[in-house]
Amino acid sequence: MVKQSLLKGAAILGIAAFITKLLSAVYKIPYQNITGNEGLFVYQQVYPLYSTLLTLATAGVPIAISKLVSERLAEGDEWGAQRIFRISSLLLSSSGIFFFFLVFFGAPWIATWMGSEQLLTRPIQAVSFALLVVPLMSVIRGFFQGVQNMIPTAVSQVVEQLVRVFTILILAWWMMKVGAGVVWAGAGAVFGAFTGAVAGLIVLLFYWRPIRREWKRRDSNRVASTPSTSLGSTKKMIHTLFVLAVPVCLGALVMPLFSLVDSFTVTNLLTAAGWKTSAAVEAKGIYDRGQPLIQFASFFATALSLSIVPAVAEARAKGDQRGVIERSVLAMRLTLLFGLPASLGLAVVAGPTNIMLFRDDAGTSALAILAFTTLFSTLGLTSSGILQGLGQVMLPARNLLIGVGVKLFLNAWWVPTMDIEGAAWATVVGYAVATLLNIAALRGPIGPLFRIKERGASILVATGLMGGLVWVVMTWIQAMIPSTFPMRGTMTVASLSGVSIGAIVYLLALFRFGGFTSLELERVPKIGPRLTRLLKRLRIFQS
Repeated sequence: MVKQSLLKGAAILGIAAFITKLLSAVYKIPYQNITGNEGLFVYQQVYPLYSTLLTLATAGVPIAISKLVSERLAEGDEWGAQRIFRISSLLLSSSGIFFFFLVFFGAPWIATWMGSEQLLTRPIQAVSFALLVVPLMSVIRGFFQGVQNMIPTAVSQVVEQLVRVFTILILAWWMMKVGAGVVWAGAGAVFGAFTGAVAGLIVLLFYWRPIRREWKRRDSNRVASTPSTSLGSTKKMIHTLFVLAVPVCLGALVMPLFSLVDSFTVTNLLTAAGWKTSAAVEAKGIYDRGQPLIQFASFFATALSLSIVPAVAEARAKGDQRGVIERSVLAMRLTLLFGLPASLGLAVVAGPTNIMLFRDDAGTSALAILAFTTLFSTLGLTSSGILQGLGQVMLPARNLLIGVGVKLFLNAWWVPTMDIEGAAWATVVGYAVATLLNIAALRGPIGPLFRIKERGASILVATGLMGGLVWVVMTWIQAMIPSTFPMRGTMTVASLSGVSIGAIVYLLALFRFGGFTSLELERVPKIGPRLTRLLKRLRIFQS
């Protein structure tokens, strides 16, 4: 059976996670172009519900199963590992069937609570079929991780996402082409969760065949099978599985809740404030444009959070407190140095980017506000990774849950008076509260994280230069390109040019004014030393 080292396994899963997140951010743009704001509303209302139920049904299970399986195999108890797999498969499949019936037959009521029974009932029913497949997939992934073979999990994740995105775009395009409308387009799109899950399961079963054959051979040769007694009864095994899975489940559950709060409140609050249902649906669809932009901007922090957990945990396990502090401080500073300009830059280019991606500038002010979520969501991801590496698994989840509560309260307060801009501000504040709670928790074991007193001015100057230059470049390009040129093309050139030039200027100013030193850059794995030598030759570093 194939095994990988811890670092190689983490790298394989990290690459797969990056690819799936990239695809997840990209497809929503052509989907909106195909179905319009109402179509995006339908999809974004339903998918957070599916993500939440899926988290309840499966999150934490692969980790729990991998731990139990690895323990059994380490003790030479292969029968015990098989028993864990079989009981987990039965348990998780049962939970998937339960949630399927709950969602499929409860779809009309859920759709009504979300603001539109007519638009959302069929898409909610369509997405429920994925709940029949994904739980079994999570069990098989957990088993492979338990035997330290990460390739099946990684390959199945990428294939699942590719098939899902292909299904979303093809079915949405076909339904709109034949005149079926946004309800059927949305139903076809969310049905991609099922087709993707089936494809991922087929991949896993391909890798599973040799193991299944080996189990059958050994079972036939076993004269008298003696069940594993180290885990005790089936009841005790299930209890152990839940004890390991529930904390991870709670942590994973919080992120979908931010989107789910908007799904259940924004449209309803707007209609309660006197909006027509059609106008409220259109506004919510425009507001949902912000999701792929925030996902794009948070890629760096996502990758950093995946790497910081094992890095901090490794230093902690070795008793290397200095290593824990250095790695944590470097990770938070890098996140701040990327998150701050990403937020400001995205806010500055919100108008042209909105037209470039979504064909018009509707909701630009809300997108500009949502841009500042990037700073807090990226710092939140990295700080959560550090806390998990320090063994504080539940603390980030608790802080995020507090942030969700703040978001819910502010939605109820601000949406009726500020419409989708109120929802955008509520999202920013909710993430800010959760992130500040994480940072406060880190100050005890880590100490100062950002060295604001020493280098805050340098960072602000570099960020200000970047923002100002981006605005000047975009304004100049829009003035220079003839009005006969297509508006979307003009805004594409303006947006991409502004972002590219702004990023270069920001990095040069950051290094030149001492916001980030050569010693810090050298500690960045792989590219750090090479980039340091290049920048020193160009005399960009202050020292």
